[in-house]
Amino acid sequence: MEEKRAAAVQEKASPKLLVGYGLGEIGCQMSWYMINNYLNIFYTDVVGLTGAAISTIVLIARIWDAINDPMMGQIADRTNTRWGKFRPYLMFAPPVLAIFNILTFTVFPVQGLAKVILCGLCYIGAGMAYTACSIAYQALLNVIAVDSRVRQLLATARSTGASIIGIILSMVAMPLILHFSSAVNANGEKMADGHGYFVATVIFSLILIPVFWLCAAICKETYTDHLHGSAPAEKASFIDNMKGLFQNDQLLMVVIATVIGTICVTGRYGILVYHVIYVVGGPQYIATMFTAMTVGQLCGTLTVPWGTKMFGKRNYMIIMNVVMAAGFVALFLNPTSNPVFLIGASFIGSLGFGAPAICYGMVGDSLEYGDWKLGKRQEGLAASMLSFGVKLATAICAPVVLLLEAVGYVPNQAQTASTQMGINFMVNMLPAILALVSCIPLIWYKLSDKRVAEIREDLEAGKHAWDKQ
Repeated sequence: MEEKRAAAVQEKASPKLLVGYGLGEIGCQMSWYMINNYLNIFYTDVVGLTGAAISTIVLIARIWDAINDPMMGQIADRTNTRWGKFRPYLMFAPPVLAIFNILTFTVFPVQGLAKVILCGLCYIGAGMAYTACSIAYQALLNVIAVDSRVRQLLATARSTGASIIGIILSMVAMPLILHFSSAVNANGEKMADGHGYFVATVIFSLILIPVFWLCAAICKETYTDHLHGSAPAEKASFIDNMKGLFQNDQLLMVVIATVIGTICVTGRYGILVYHVIYVVGGPQYIATMFTAMTVGQLCGTLTVPWGTKMFGKRNYMIIMNVVMAAGFVALFLNPTSNPVFLIGASFIGSLGFGAPAICYGMVGDSLEYGDWKLGKRQEGLAASMLSFGVKLATAICAPVVLLLEAVGYVPNQAQTASTQMGINFMVNMLPAILALVSCIPLIWYKLSDKRVAEIREDLEAGKHAWDKQ
């Protein structure tokens, strides 16, 4: 036991492990980027779905996620193979994810209700495959490292991977879509069409498969046996596991903050292309704004190790949210096509996008706390709660398409001044408010690095919260 404790104290994050874990997020983003940024406009402007149809599809998908995500987390927790508990899902689920990604951006030759149902089935299938990959990937963090600072570095590597691939995709996604599109507008300029979206998705989907495989090959589950022991996992019921998870008040605060923060960012991304095209000035500005945002996210992410060490995880996350809100307010007050201002304000607003790196580190710390307080260690189920939080945020954001219609949005036409103002408010001011609101749950988060180290020492010594009562 003393040798294990010494190993934990001396634990370091090797460059190979940091790169390997970061690759998993690159795989996730190769799928999520297209769905998050382009699916709404693909559905409205290419497939021809109404806002009501899109909202219904997303609502049904999120209701299913409420069941599917925690189930997947529990399944992962109970998995025991020669590859580990979580790595098998990074080996076998990515090809399925690639297939459903492609189907989601396919224009099928059907009309009416059949079109809505087919789009819904493909979207739900993509969500289920993404759940298998993302929950396993999130949970993997907590068995490849035990030291809180090392986990934070790995979480930062994850967000760095997201930023790097985000920069690349923001530069190439729309140009690639336009390159393979044949539609043109009244001025003879290329417009995105179904073929363009399809080919771009095929390319990204084929790339994500080997990326996930590399992550699984590099990230060995070094501490699975040490943290869980050799005994079979307790066969508690799903309801009992969920009750226990909600008793972890620190994890609950992280999940609530994540839900609100994700509504802010995901909702904004979901309609940002409308803002760029119809308010800023046209699709030619998409690459400029998206690249500035992803560079800002990368810079914000790279400050996380320093910022969390200097201010603590909770406090630095609050700082990042305030900075993000300031950038959004600036863009709302001055919705100009001036490239210097666009790049500067987008960069500042996106510095806060590095906050997920802190969330992942806080989840790891919350797991230690849950093990100490409740005697249960549920990496998969905890990861599923964060995943479900993100998808719940997506569900809440679904009616934003209806809000577009409410402010008078008409596809493929110049918008009125009032419609432009409505889009501008939804894209910038509303997310700024949500960024500040997401700080409120963090007031009750109490796990400093020092406190987590004390909890880890107790666990290594076989002590729990009830031993001190």
